[in-house]
Amino acid sequence: MHIARGLLPGIVIACVLLCGCSGTAPSSSLSSSPDTTTATAVPRVTGSPAAGTFSLTVDGVPAGSALPATYTCTGSSTTPGIAWTNVPAGTKSLAVILDDPDAPSGTFTHWTFTHWILYNIPATTLSIDSDQPNAKVLSDGTQVGTNTAGSRGYYPPCPPVGTTHRYLFRLYAVDMAISQPTADRASIDWALSGHTLGEAQVTTTFTR
Repeated sequence: MHIARGLLPGIVIACVLLCGCSGTAPSSSLSSSPDTTTATAVPRVTGSPAAGTFSLTVDGVPAGSALPATYTCTGSSTTPGIAWTNVPAGTKSLAVILDDPDAPSGTFTHWTFTHWILYNIPATTLSIDSDQPNAKVLSDGTQVGTNTAGSRGYYPPCPPVGTTHRYLFRLYAVDMAISQPTADRASIDWALSGHTLGEAQVTTTFTR
């Protein structure tokens, strides 16, 4: 989404109040060098994914159910633990994107607000623990992107009072490492285009 530079400050303030803001895409470059470090923390996993299926689970949140308040602006705003199975062969890195497709952008219209971007997750990693910092790089080498509000890290779900929004966790298996120092939604989409070996998704909801 492109926003006129002169209107950006006002739109950022208005969107944050409504549950969203906007960011701009940095320039991107690509590399084929994999990262082989691993994470040691393993979150609690719910559900039983089918054998052989690239599957994502969100800590304590069955697919289609409500996201616990602790992960939202009404709770402690911590990141949920996530885990996955059956990473496709040839994967060099993984990426996670958390979106709200129901964020309001104006009367009777909606747009997608990206709450969290993780990329260059090592291909050998099978989980990310809960309560991650908004650091540029996590302890296992995972890089943290810029959310739609323009800040690095996790922007907790915070729909307008009296509404229910969907929150989509998407996991991508990527055939390369993404060699850019930071990434917003536009640049991560560009990097993933034509390089995604598989995708897994969990949809949750939250009512405020």
